[in-house]
Amino acid sequence: MTKPSIYHSQGYNCAEAIIKSYNEEFNTSIPVALGSGMGTGAAVGSLCGAVNAAVLVAGFIKGREDSSAPNEARKLSKEIMKRVRDQYDSEICANLKKNKVSCSEIIDFSYNALKEVLANA
Repeated sequence: MTKPSIYHSQGYNCAEAIIKSYNEEFNTSIPVALGSGMGTGAAVGSLCGAVNAAVLVAGFIKGREDSSAPNEARKLSKEIMKRVRDQYDSEICANLKKNKVSCSEIIDFSYNALKEVLANA
């Protein structure tokens, strides 16, 4: 399995890299293009694309198709966000960059958090 930070170094944005690695490791077919607009905090330094993609993948795997079903993905998203905040005090791209968190670091951290959260779901 190729680490998402490696895909990032090959030209994929942070969100695309998370999705691509997840597809490779777990034999899923989540469209990588879903992450194309998420990089660099949706291009404005907002929610980190890697964190956003981790939440997106959790929703794809554990999401619901009907409003009458319980929304399990919501609690997984909350846990991913908690892990990122506990580690970095922010999930905002501009803040992470200001605090010298490298893209590679947050990408791999978010990916590992995603896998751990899904494994425990």
